[in-house]
Amino acid sequence: MRTALDTNILSALWSNEPTARDISASLDEARAQGGLVICAPVFAESIAHPSMTQDVVERFLRETGIAVDFNLGEAVWRQAATSFAAYADRRRRSGGDSPKRLLGDFVIGAHALLRADRLMTLQARRYSRDFPSLRIV
Repeated sequence: MRTALDTNILSALWSNEPTARDISASLDEARAQGGLVICAPVFAESIAHPSMTQDVVERFLRETGIAVDFNLGEAVWRQAATSFAAYADRRRRSGGDSPKRLLGDFVIGAHALLRADRLMTLQARRYSRDFPSLRIV
């Protein structure tokens, strides 16, 4: 079972947030059940973490066996576009301002939906609304 990771999972580990120990255990369990993967936007966002550099991120990924999927393909981009458009339409119809979420979130969700078996995130509610058939950890 392949598990895609959201940026907030890595960030919580690196920031040693109160949930870091539980996240680490969940990652170990997910790794034992199959592979761990991040998509290119998660890789890019990870390098922006205050305590990270590209070299440190790449070493962490190698040491933890987390693969990076840089080649997302047309299907992921189309799914992200469809989900983002539906979100923007819902927001406009509800009387809200312009969309607050970034396209990157939708690429991460689409990647997990189409290229993995589930997504590990700290924002389950966000992803479950826009990707109802995506399994969330």
